[in-house]
Amino acid sequence: MSGRVALVTGGARGIGAAVCRALCEQGAAVAVADLRDELAARTADELTERGHRAVGVALDVTDATSVGAAVAAVHSQLGEVDILVNNAGWDELRPFIETDEAFWGRIVDVNYLGALRVTREILPAMIDRGWGRVVFTASDAGRVGSSLESVYAGAKGGIIAFAKSIARETARAGVTANVVCPGPTQTALLEELTAEHEDAAKVIAAMTRAVPMRRLGQPEDVAAAVAFFCSEQAGFITGQTLSVSGGLTMA
Repeated sequence: MSGRVALVTGGARGIGAAVCRALCEQGAAVAVADLRDELAARTADELTERGHRAVGVALDVTDATSVGAAVAAVHSQLGEVDILVNNAGWDELRPFIETDEAFWGRIVDVNYLGALRVTREILPAMIDRGWGRVVFTASDAGRVGSSLESVYAGAKGGIIAFAKSIARETARAGVTANVVCPGPTQTALLEELTAEHEDAAKVIAAMTRAVPMRRLGQPEDVAAAVAFFCSEQAGFITGQTLSVSGGLTMA
């Protein structure tokens, strides 16, 4: 990846930060893009201190103006984006009958439309240059469903279908599009989701028991799969969906 420029949405913490580290370690210059701009800057600084080329960029994927400004900032500081990792996401655990249209709108705006906005901003230049990698962080919820995550699962299922469609449209242009689906992964977001429940420890324990490997995933587990899809070696792989779930999903 030496000489490549990557933009990672939701890159300030958790899976996103692990992806930023993995791409930097493989030689890419990385834009850490996140709504939490101060945390994004700190993450980028940590990478820079390790000898990598990285910048923090403020990005709200629900705002087209913010998306355009973020991409322009990356262009000016690092160059044209060769690798896009659509990782930004948000969820709350709720039974479907306890949700409303405002909740649906936010879930879809962040998890589905957000990825579309960023991809639309970056994809044309990739096609013009004849090379690009687009990787989406979806979820096993989008493959098999998930209790208390019905709307989120629907949005992630949409991401999987969108990625396959983009892969078909851009294959002859030298651009690949693939999806990584984490299973239960030990991140700050998971802690926030489960903290709202009185039996948070039991929820985590149940998740762990459901995984054949009997552990939760780590951000680095997911980052390794994302980094592979971003690599030169994955040039003949497109339109694929890979679960990183310790065997929870085998399909």
